[in-house]
Amino acid sequence: MSRVINLDSAGKQRTQLAKAIVLAIRELALQKEPNAEARDLAAFISIALNMISEGIDISVAAWEKRGYWVKADKFRMEWDWAGPAGLKMQNAVLSDDWAAVAILSAQIAQKFAKVRLSENHRLGRPWAGSWETLKAH
Repeated sequence: MSRVINLDSAGKQRTQLAKAIVLAIRELALQKEPNAEARDLAAFISIALNMISEGIDISVAAWEKRGYWVKADKFRMEWDWAGPAGLKMQNAVLSDDWAAVAILSAQIAQKFAKVRLSENHRLGRPWAGSWETLKAH
């Protein structure tokens, strides 16, 4: 029997979410005033950061199984900011605190400074409808 290869791993999802967050931050920076589009963008950033945070333990499980504890802990420490940042962004968006959204967006953008997004990306608009999703939770 051959190995089963998971093509949609937590690492691949994290990479795609990071690129989508970078795109959303760029679009959010272009917004002149808080409107429905800005709410969707900020809500998407919050949701995506929470998804990244949830995928960290899945990513390090294989390393821990092989006894690479230091590597697993280093990876966790590298991403431990994502969950709290997602929660802060969620609270800021839900309370219409756009000054906090702007500050958090700048901080998050610094964390993703190494993420490169080509001009011909095929991400589309992954944030569409994120405001309604965030309100539902």
